[in-house]
Amino acid sequence: MYANLTTLCYIEREECYLMLHRVKKERDANRDKWIGVGGHVEADESPEECLLREVYEETGLILTSWRPRGIITFTSDVWETEYMFLYTADGYTGKLKDCDEGTLEWIEKSQVYELPVWEGDKVFFRILEEERGFFDLKLRYKGNRLEEAVLDGRRLC
Repeated sequence: MYANLTTLCYIEREECYLMLHRVKKERDANRDKWIGVGGHVEADESPEECLLREVYEETGLILTSWRPRGIITFTSDVWETEYMFLYTADGYTGKLKDCDEGTLEWIEKSQVYELPVWEGDKVFFRILEEERGFFDLKLRYKGNRLEEAVLDGRRLC
């Protein structure tokens, strides 16, 4: 069975997240959305190795402190199932560089809900705010609309 494995990281600094506004690629499922940084796990790569590689490739930053927060399963009627390893990071070295996938910007955590983000992202932002332990979240989409969210086996919506 082929698995579509990805990582996503929200780097934190002074009540802000480093966000990527995906505006540079024409054929991009995340076009015009604001997301964290990350990408697809490559062959023989662990999620943590992917996290470190993708953050460096997209931002120029080398993470020095990070933690896994949860696993998110995305299902949809229009794209294949994706399993995403979600991380936050609060330590890094290096200097932010331009990203070829979009524009990087520090966004206040309180402002992320006002940006064009996926509806499911708003669900896991709330979970991150709660500082709960490692979680398992399933988000089911129909087209671009969130139809169902299930957190640790319990339906949220």
